[in-house]
Amino acid sequence: MSDPESAQTFIHLRLHTEFSISDGLIAIGPLVERLREQGMPAVAVTDLANLFALIKFYQGARQAGIKPVCGCDLRVVDAASGHG
Repeated sequence: MSDPESAQTFIHLRLHTEFSISDGLIAIGPLVERLREQGMPAVAVTDLANLFALIKFYQGARQAGIKPVCGCDLRVVDAASGHG
């Protein structure tokens, strides 16, 4: 049986920061501070088509005791199918 308290822990696995120029707004510093306030043990930053936030996010999250999960949303095109 799992711990009921841990079952209610939310971990955001798809979050875009200000480095996702077309659809992200939050800066890394305020993001990490809010996550710490909310008691989130981890978070994934998956900016759109870039990894520009990686170092700043990783260092800030680690310093705040939050496990950083780093990713990237990429558009994949299959040139052979002619779709994209």
